[in-house]
Amino acid sequence: MEISFSKRHDALIVSVAGRMDGVSAPEFDSKMEELFNQGEKGIVLNFERLEYMSSAGLRSILLIAKKAKAAGGKVSCCALQHMVKKVFDLAGFAGMIPVFDSLEDALNR
Repeated sequence: MEISFSKRHDALIVSVAGRMDGVSAPEFDSKMEELFNQGEKGIVLNFERLEYMSSAGLRSILLIAKKAKAAGGKVSCCALQHMVKKVFDLAGFAGMIPVFDSLEDALNR
């Protein structure tokens, strides 16, 4: 899994590529914890290049969304690939976390 960061408008864009599973999710959790400790509040998770997400990845996303909400921030997701979107939908995450078709859509809202 690769994670990269960029800033646009008031949002921090976290782009994730590869696989988010039981092996890579702890690295993702650690990096996200660092961001919250630095005071980031508006985070867009760009999954355009994420090929696979397991239940461990879902757990990581849920924990991040809860931390953001507790800190007065927001987390949204965008550009979910077919398999990742299917996992999100089956788990009911689309009703809990805003999901946008594209990065531009997420940034405009």
